[in-house]
Amino acid sequence: MNRTAKIAGVAALAGMMVTIGIVSVSRPEPEPATVPVASELPAQPSAADLRRCRTITMPESGCEAAWEAKRRQFFGRDEKP
Repeated sequence: MNRTAKIAGVAALAGMMVTIGIVSVSRPEPEPATVPVASELPAQPSAADLRRCRTITMPESGCEAAWEAKRRQFFGRDEKP
């Protein structure tokens, strides 16, 4: 490879880097995510309900609903899929 080809390769690489830099700077910044206010959060199951539900051995609709609410809160899902 001769010297002229090396210089052309370096110039092409530098041109691509400058282009990428200009494009990344010219993009608008994404808006920051808003944090929900405490009044907007879904109702949380009480810790006492969850402790009680850990000890039962038979399915109970109240416990299933409490665990589902806790899962939705943990994973940040407001509605059932």
